Order: sequence, then C-alpha cells, then structure tokens
Amino acid sequence: MRSVVQRVSWSEVKVDGQVKGKIGAGLCVLLGVTHGDSEKDVAWMAEKLVNLRIFEDDQGKMNRSVRDVGGEILLVSQFTIYGDARKGRRPSFTSAAPPDEAERLYEALGAAVQALGVPVATGVFQAMMQVSLCNDGPVTLILDSRGVF
Repeated sequence: MRSVVQRVSWSEVKVDGQVKGKIGAGLCVLLGVTHGDSEKDVAWMAEKLVNLRIFEDDQGKMNRSVRDVGGEILLVSQFTIYGDARKGRRPSFTSAAPPDEAERLYEALGAAVQALGVPVATGVFQAMMQVSLCNDGPVTLILDSRGVF
C-alpha cells in the first residue's frame, strides 16, 4: 500500500462537478493498493497517517500530527500510484491490485483512520475525479507499507 500525502490548508474532490469530499486543514492522501496488500498494510498506513508529525508546533518544528492539530484527511483512491513507466512511453499498471480488492482495502483504511479519531472524507472509487487542494508548506511525502519505492 502506497500513498502520496500532502499537508493541506484545504482540499476537495469532485465527481461530475459535484463535491464528494471536502476538508479544511489536514492531509490529502492519494492511495494506491497493490497485490498482496492486507489488513496489516491498512493498520500500518492508518497509524502512520494519524501519527505522522508533519504539522508545526509553537517553535515552527514539525512535531504535531493531524490528530494533534484537530485536522482531517481527504482519502482519494488512485491506482496510478502503482504505474510503472520505466519501459517505453506508456505506463503499465499491472502492479495495481484488482478493483474489488483495492476498493475493500481503501474503504478499510478510511474506517481505520476514523476509528483512530481523525475525520475522513473520500472521493468515489473508480470515478473520474478532480482533486483540488492548497498544499501547505509545501509538504509532500510518499509512504509505503512495505518500505519500498
């Protein structure tokens, strides 16, 4: 399980011009799921997202988590995170999990983050979405539950 995490002042996702998920300050998380991902990866990612200290404290140091600052998470599924463009000019997406498995784990991650006390808004799985955000910092990180990029 891999995610691109951006610290944001706000973020929203639209489908067909309709807002489906919207947050204020927090994290915009683009999530990819790969073959073999399981509830163990969900638990790891949920804990990491909720406790990752990338918000500034009173001294301007990154010492506070999204939970510490009362932030929210916008979780957006994005199979293209597992795109492989090393060969040719067209990326291969064979490393992305099948849609039914990816959707199950995507929904499980949203539920796990909420269970840890952080509000979650989501996009629509497999929909064509438009994601808007104001990257705060900017701060952008890539997280991988298997520690491999």
